[in-house]
Amino acid sequence: MELDYDRLVALRKQSSAWRLLTAGNAPLMLSFFNKVFVEQGARSIAGAELVERLDDELFALNERLGRSTFPQSAKAYLDLWSAPENGWLRKYYPPDSDEPHFDATAAVEKAISWIRSLEERSFVGTESRLNTIFDLLRQMTFGAETDPDARLAELTRRRHEIDQEIERVEAGEVDVLDSAGLRDRYQQMTATAYGLLADFREVEANFRDLDRDLRSKIAAWDGAKAGLLDEVLGSRESIAESDQGRTFQAFYDFLLAPSRQDELKTLLAEVETMEAIGEPDPRMRRMPRDWLEAAERTQGTVRQLSDQLRRFLDDQVRSEDRRVLQLVRGIESRALALRDVPGVDLIAELDATAPAIVLPMERPLYTPVVKAPIDSTGIQAGDEEFAADVLFEAVYVDPARLTAAVHRALGTRTQVSLAETLREHPLEQGLAELVAYFALPDDGFTTVFDDHRQEEITWIGEDDVRQVATVPVVTFARTSPGVAWATSQKKEGR
Repeated sequence: MELDYDRLVALRKQSSAWRLLTAGNAPLMLSFFNKVFVEQGARSIAGAELVERLDDELFALNERLGRSTFPQSAKAYLDLWSAPENGWLRKYYPPDSDEPHFDATAAVEKAISWIRSLEERSFVGTESRLNTIFDLLRQMTFGAETDPDARLAELTRRRHEIDQEIERVEAGEVDVLDSAGLRDRYQQMTATAYGLLADFREVEANFRDLDRDLRSKIAAWDGAKAGLLDEVLGSRESIAESDQGRTFQAFYDFLLAPSRQDELKTLLAEVETMEAIGEPDPRMRRMPRDWLEAAERTQGTVRQLSDQLRRFLDDQVRSEDRRVLQLVRGIESRALALRDVPGVDLIAELDATAPAIVLPMERPLYTPVVKAPIDSTGIQAGDEEFAADVLFEAVYVDPARLTAAVHRALGTRTQVSLAETLREHPLEQGLAELVAYFALPDDGFTTVFDDHRQEEITWIGEDDVRQVATVPVVTFARTSPGVAWATSQKKEGR
């Protein structure tokens, strides 16, 4: 992009990131946004929780800098930051929720990334980036080569290099990266991981703009459905076939592969144990999970396009009350016309979204309590010399502990078998604990039984006796990546 004078003037007026950097409360906003949406990785947070966090932040700053430093309330600041003319926070209502939620926009990610680039670094590596440039150039030239002879020559060259390296290793000559090389590559890896997570906000924003354009077309469409469907389906196909859509789908499929998840988890664990990199970045441990949640949110935005088409094609709904639809379309068209007008507030409040109706006949009739008769006659004294040891041998299995064990075994995987779970968390209470695994209640995963296959579960019982049970093959399958992780965190008290 050419940075001439006119282009910079236009960017200064239109860019939300530029306005954020030049705002009067930029240090407050950038520090708060970085803490909540970057370091903690929040992609969507309820309004009440965000107000509470900001209120704590304002209280601490006012106590240290003076009570008049930030005089407004936390809610007032959030309303200002989420205003359309600023565009730093996205305020929206999720489905089936009447509480507003907030999320940072791509402009916040860009501003924070630029601020981070201003900090002085004690170590600046260049070797890994140069190697990356060479690797990318080789991939581009080799990937665009159509001559089979040229491709064979390149593959032969690579095989020759690998053969030479194998010969050196067999001879005891092993080239190991030094500490500078390891730090250089770790620095580039973390920067790329953060940049990839930040890009998801921009990709989601682009898809959301396409969804808003589709809503605008549906709201203002007066012609036949066929014409709108041709235009909308063409736009939907162009989204999937665009460069951004293809690369996003390829990344999503790549990340969802169980083998890739296991490989990524293993590689991150091995790198964190290297002393040369120093203190590892704590957020890198949960970066794959943050990528999955961000990708799922982006996929949800794309699915909204299909939902809009489904509602439009539902003739039954459209024919129930044409007058109501005309009024709604009039309101939508008027709102679209006033959307970009400065100073116009389009917020409306409703006391209730649906009437509360309680019919008298819904109340149940009174049912008298039946008193059980107690016969105390004929009571005889018991034997005082009976063995009471059996009363203290009752076994209680805590299902919360077993549910947490399943979540830890799942990790970032989509499913895990009972046998794999027990290898990581062996049975402690024998057969009673094994049976409890078959009926774990949890919203984060489902229990699938395969009655056509069987497996043997072993454990060490009393007196060090090996016990064996033959049971159907049981698999715990994750219902949703984001929901499962949130459920496990809540159950573990994090």
